[in-house]
Amino acid sequence: MSTTDLDPRTPVLVGVGQSSERIDQPGYLGLSAVELAAAAAREALSDTGTDVDAVAAAVDTVAGVRQFEISTPGAPAPLGRSDNYPRSVAGRIGAHPRRAVLEVGGGQSPQHLVNEFAATIAGGGAEVVLLFGSEAISTTRHLAGADERPDFAEHTDGRLEDRGYGLKGLVSRYAAEHGLVGAPEMYGLFENARRARLGLSREAYARSMGEMFAPFTSVAAENPYAAAPVERDAAELVTPTDTNRPIAAPYPRYVVARDQVNQGAAVLLMSLGAARRLGVPQDKWVFLHGHADLRERNLLERADLSSAPASVMAARHALEVAGIDVDEVATFDFYSCFPIAVSNTAVDGLGLSADDPRGLTLTGGLPFLGGAGNNYSMHAIAETVQHARAKPGTFGFVGANGGMLSKYSVGVYSTTPAPWQADGSAALQAQIDSWPAPPQSHKAHGWATIETCTVKHDRTGRRTGIVVGRLEADGSRFLATTTEGDDDILALLADGEPVGRRAFAKWTPRGNRVTTSEARMAELHPVRVPGFRDDYENILVRRDGHVLEVTINRPEQRNSLTPPANDELDEVFDAFFSDADLWVAILTGAGDKAFSAGNDLLWSAGGKPMWVPDNGFAGLTSRRSLPKPVIAAVNGFAMGGGCEIALACHLVVADQSAQFALSEVKVGLIAGAGGLIRLPRAVPQKLANEMILTGRRLSADEALHHGLVNRVVPAGTALDGARALAADILAASPTSVRISLQVMEETQGISDTVDAVSHPTDAVDDLMLSEDMIEGLTAFAQKRPAQWKNR
Repeated sequence: MSTTDLDPRTPVLVGVGQSSERIDQPGYLGLSAVELAAAAAREALSDTGTDVDAVAAAVDTVAGVRQFEISTPGAPAPLGRSDNYPRSVAGRIGAHPRRAVLEVGGGQSPQHLVNEFAATIAGGGAEVVLLFGSEAISTTRHLAGADERPDFAEHTDGRLEDRGYGLKGLVSRYAAEHGLVGAPEMYGLFENARRARLGLSREAYARSMGEMFAPFTSVAAENPYAAAPVERDAAELVTPTDTNRPIAAPYPRYVVARDQVNQGAAVLLMSLGAARRLGVPQDKWVFLHGHADLRERNLLERADLSSAPASVMAARHALEVAGIDVDEVATFDFYSCFPIAVSNTAVDGLGLSADDPRGLTLTGGLPFLGGAGNNYSMHAIAETVQHARAKPGTFGFVGANGGMLSKYSVGVYSTTPAPWQADGSAALQAQIDSWPAPPQSHKAHGWATIETCTVKHDRTGRRTGIVVGRLEADGSRFLATTTEGDDDILALLADGEPVGRRAFAKWTPRGNRVTTSEARMAELHPVRVPGFRDDYENILVRRDGHVLEVTINRPEQRNSLTPPANDELDEVFDAFFSDADLWVAILTGAGDKAFSAGNDLLWSAGGKPMWVPDNGFAGLTSRRSLPKPVIAAVNGFAMGGGCEIALACHLVVADQSAQFALSEVKVGLIAGAGGLIRLPRAVPQKLANEMILTGRRLSADEALHHGLVNRVVPAGTALDGARALAADILAASPTSVRISLQVMEETQGISDTVDAVSHPTDAVDDLMLSEDMIEGLTAFAQKRPAQWKNR
């Protein structure tokens, strides 16, 4: 097809550029991410072979790939960063685009942006689009501690279309709780599942990884932009040494994406009409013949963890749109953060061999060229365009992977003129989304089968096993980790053949744990027998007859709770509910400032591990039953989790200084320990909405007026007021009190009053058989105080 027959809005790639520097190179400048991207962008403008200033002035849209330091909330930027990365880069090259985009995170981003903005150009929504990305991670680490370190922070005016992090479905509290916080351990799970499916030994599989990646090192060794231009053989790549230390089984460091790089890459797209108008020579034009963008199901929703079929579907569909077969492709570049990212799509999906003479990379791959954050595939596209120009009429394939084998974008390139063709990714995505997902169990217990696993190594040599398993009872899938010191299960996971083997799982407050047998689990995590200790670190415990008084003893921290404090409270309330001689409990806070300020934010902000007992905050907020009365004596602030604790108690005595608030929204959290549910049931809905959405505080008198508390007493006397209320309860039959609570709990969810009254319960039978009922009636008839037995 002649280019004269094409619609002038047909998109075409007309310029590519790359930049890099290593801290050990002569002339090292310590460029920022913005400067590296600008250098690559200038190369892309120059690569058009026409007036650079005219092309820069014609750029109407810029789109940037996120750096790692802006890819997750709270990510550090020790040297500072731009607050408008796309426009900072545009300003460096003299461009003044009307539109600036900051793409979501993920290694699919560069190819996805090409696909998206090619369609935008074809639809008339843009004419000249500049795409770029960069990382200066190596420089940042190198200079962060320097006496005269550079300042990369900059403010740039102009509208920015920030698409967000794009982490939905990739990050979860459940995964993080079980050690899945980094890519190596996640990909290790997939890799080991694939090894089991293929039936290969550890040694044979490691050899196959090395044999696949050894040619990548040869390419990197010849690439002037490579961060690790060193050729290595297959054995060296997979043999653990001091420098090639284990990261997460089956990966040593050499086969893991290298993120300590200083690299930038850029791609310039235009409509054919703009290319002609700006004088771009036709030998610079490269067309996007095929393209696709698909997303895999979330980790635990995937039927088979040994493969990622969505990426294979994307690859095949892009070739279908291009109208070619895989045998007609001249060059490939497969995203290669870990071996399975290549083997899943190239080997298992497209049937290529690891030693295909065409090669599987043009750059050297992420472990060797460098894993330039989310921007690696921009380098792959640049190389593909250059190779396509060098051999006109041939086809180049780029496969870009993002997330955890999650998002895959593909482009097929050639100098052969071709009209723009829309892809059918949406229909394929609907098909993927309809696939059935295995059931899940977040709190696993019982015998299970190991589906896949990995062993994570830290720099101190500590190892942690991570398991995906299926419970034998119902087939539900769960995550679990090993217990420190459990060498038996580590030996199986690290050296044996664990996939398909039986193991025993148990939920703990710190997540699911797995080991070799039920007996071993009982040794590692014995069932706690309810009882009181002689002393506690975070609380004070006092028995006074039938009353238990529990004081949160962290006054300097406003009685905020850490995970160990929650554990102690959980233990104490277990003991209280199990002790027949204790009939009422009072919970209060030390000092006169606060009942409890809720969760200790300094603990969590400091990066310390977080967990909550099965029974919830303070051992109360998730407890399914509170069979005996618990009174909150609120002295001062009951904020956030402190208010949630008070809401969970049966009765609340507040002194005049008390204030109640669900203040979580003010610090970017939610009242997730029951406040969102209990408060609207305790006060008028509109008031609950206001308190939850604004953090509004209620005074003690307001709380009394709205029924949130039972009594208000003078400042400093909350505990005395709670003791008086407890005495009133103690005057009644403890059996009647306990059974009354039971019936109220049983009927709480029954909306119809008559149905609730008629609800059958064994509790009344227990009352009729109790000594307390007989004693109560006898004492009444004899006009004497009852002597309660609580049995």
